Amino acid sequence: MKTPDTPQDEDARLKTLRSLNILDTSAEERFDRLTRIAKRMFDVPIALVSLVDEDRQWFKSCIGLSVRETPRDISFCGHAILGNEVFLIPDTLKDERFIDNPLVTDEPNIRFYAGCPLRFPDGSMLGTLCIIDQKPRNLDEEDLEALKDLASTAERELAAVQMATIDELTNIPNRRGFMMVAQHSLKLCIRQRIPAALAYMDLNSFKLINDTHGHAVGDNVLTTYASHMGQICRESDILARLGGDEFVILFINTTKDVAEEHMLRLQQTLLELGQKEKREYDMSFSFGITEFDPNEHSSIDDLIVASDSRMYEHKETTK
Repeated sequence: MKTPDTPQDEDARLKTLRSLNILDTSAEERFDRLTRIAKRMFDVPIALVSLVDEDRQWFKSCIGLSVRETPRDISFCGHAILGNEVFLIPDTLKDERFIDNPLVTDEPNIRFYAGCPLRFPDGSMLGTLCIIDQKPRNLDEEDLEALKDLASTAERELAAVQMATIDELTNIPNRRGFMMVAQHSLKLCIRQRIPAALAYMDLNSFKLINDTHGHAVGDNVLTTYASHMGQICRESDILARLGGDEFVILFINTTKDVAEEHMLRLQQTLLELGQKEKREYDMSFSFGITEFDPNEHSSIDDLIVASDSRMYEHKETTK
């Protein structure tokens, strides 16, 4: 068996994939529709929209399989994302790369695979739209073009995911993107008994900055703030701009006290930046932090409401 090679742009590719906040999210009709069409069009038992993560391939849409992911080192899609064209294996038992692959010798007993790589607008190959059969077969040119057409639609849907979940100005998740991922993360925290804390932030005197210095300066404040937020976050943390001058970070595997240390460090960093650049305004902010308690907070909304309330208390005491 041959393990898939690693793409040369792997770090950038994974960064793009994770920026979509799509991994481990619920099924969506727009992707399921494509796999249903592929299954009917090519008369195959299995059709997938597969996204290749660091050590797994995860299925955003999956017809014909009972699992949602498989290891990357045995994946067919890991090979497919290395090229630009449809990756076609007419008969796995006649291909030395796959003849002893566990996905061939055991369930789902793959004999035929065709996967069209899904290219994101920045050029990253994120995964595939693929079809699988348990008997050998081939595709003619017309079939290949049809598979490419379906894959092109999947690419547009992935691009739409980013547009719908990323804040255009700051390039961090917006409210929708945050809610999708944060709720799932809380479920993982409950299941694995991991602590979490949510910090809700509101920039001080932001309207005054806009009114006095103009919206271009206001936009610069927001992008600068978002950038420095990202610097205090680890890969497991989730940050977002909820709207206007309101931001949020869900700290995973972090207590309230540690989250507060991060907030104080961010405040100090912005203060020093303002002094260094001799800004005519402060980039200060108020914040409220709530430690996640499954007995008190049934959803991410509960955490946001609690932290928002604490933020306003903090704002009043620092006037």
